[in-house]
This record gives sequence, C-alpha cells and structure tokens, in this order.
Amino acid sequence: MISRVMSKVLGDQLGQSVVVENKAGGGASIGASFVAKAPADGYTLLMGTSAAHVVTPMATNVSYDGLKSFEFIGIICNIPNILTVHPSVKVDNLKEFVALAKSKPGLLSYGSAGMGSSPHIGAEMFKYKAGIEMTHIPYRGAGPAITDMIAGSVPVGMLNISVVQQYVKNGQLKALAFASSKRSPTLPDVPTFTEAGLSGFVSGSWYSLAAPANTPALVIEKLAKAFVAVQNSPEFQSAMAMQNGEIFYLNRAETSKFLQDDAKAMQDLIRSTGMKLMD
Repeated sequence: MISRVMSKVLGDQLGQSVVVENKAGGGASIGASFVAKAPADGYTLLMGTSAAHVVTPMATNVSYDGLKSFEFIGIICNIPNILTVHPSVKVDNLKEFVALAKSKPGLLSYGSAGMGSSPHIGAEMFKYKAGIEMTHIPYRGAGPAITDMIAGSVPVGMLNISVVQQYVKNGQLKALAFASSKRSPTLPDVPTFTEAGLSGFVSGSWYSLAAPANTPALVIEKLAKAFVAVQNSPEFQSAMAMQNGEIFYLNRAETSKFLQDDAKAMQDLIRSTGMKLMD
C-alpha cells in the first residue's frame, strides 16, 4: 500500500514509471535477496522492513547481509500495530482479553504477516509483557491473515493499523488496543495499550527504501533527493495520515544509525524473552 503511493510520486520526481513488484515469503528474504543480487544501477530498489533487514538475517541463513548488502536511501515511515479480535471473541477490552487468554493458555491463535514480521514481533512482545500464551499462525503477508481473521478461523490478529482499520470500522473485526503512544486519528475510540492497562507498550513497522550495495554515489544522491521530495509532497503526506503513518525525516547517516540501533534492540529483545523468530 505504501509502496504504491510512494511509487507514483517517486515516478513523477524521476520522470519515469516506477513499477511495484511483490515478492513475498521467506520472512521477507525473497524480496530482499532479489534486490541484493540485482545490478547496482539504481533501477531496482527494495521497500524493506525490520523483517528483511534485521530479523530474518539474524534468525536464519540468508544469501545477503541485511545491512551491508544495501545502500539505504532513507526511512520512509513507521506504522503502528493494533490488536484486533473476531466479533465471536466475547471480550470488550484488553483486560478481558488477557483474562480470557490466561484461562485458555495456548488455545487462542493469532495471525501475523509472517515469521519475523513486525506484527509477529509485536504480538510476541505483548504475550511476554501480559504473561499469556497464544499460538502463532504466520501468513505470507497481511492480506491472507486478514481473510482468515474475518472468517473467524484465526480469532486474533496483531497487524499494521493501515491494513485492518477498514474492517474495524465496518464491524468485521473488533479493535482492543492501539500500539502507539497516542490514539489513532482514524480510530479515536480505540485506547492505546497504555490506556488499556499495559503501560508503555508500543509496536509498529518501519519502512525503508534501499538500493543494492555499491550503487554509484551519484545515483544514490539522485534517488535520495527524489525521496525527500516524495516525503514532502502533499499527496504522500495525506496518504500517510490516512494510514496512521509517522514520516521519518532522517538523512542517510541518521538512517544508518537507526538501523544499527534497531538491530541491537532486536538482539536484546531475543535474549530477554527467548523469542522464537523462525520455524
């Protein structure tokens, strides 16, 4: 969704079409590996997340280095996750949900966008902090997860608010808590996790744009200039507001530090929780 909004404005800035090609699977490693091995000419870019650049390379053997195999152009934005349940789950708030989960350890299942994805990490952190057990059902992206959540075959989900808010608004899913420091402007009646009783809990997905390593500096500079113009464009800012996206205005040095800090935080998280990131 973000890629398609960005591609249009980026294409306008570069004076040529920008095609979005989905390459899902492998904890985001399939798409990341494809771009890492592409010609370093600036014509093949990766819309990446923590899964592609930090989690999957940390958890399993992949054919690329999550940081060193890429020239990062910038961090696009961050989109918070939201905890939702199927209406058949008879709870009305986070406190009731935690009590239900504790009464049925491991019997409730939750869907995510895949092993090592931000929603998966967020749900595992929620389990750890709330002291509950749920069974993880990973999917190849958010779309298939939402389909099963709406059908009720997977009763719980921790996904980006951008992909589930329409189903909350029409009553197909029930939102219990928003994983940000403040309420969503598009779902203002949904409390934050802190307001709902789990203090300080935040979780979301950051999105980056990167080219293969060794892409010429002049090419990266041209892409970076277009990238900043995209972030500053009214069209992109409006789209991000509708998706609850927080735009990150980081230069390339700040982007590099952000990624290194995120990788260290993930290592610390795995050590403290014993989290399993891959099957």
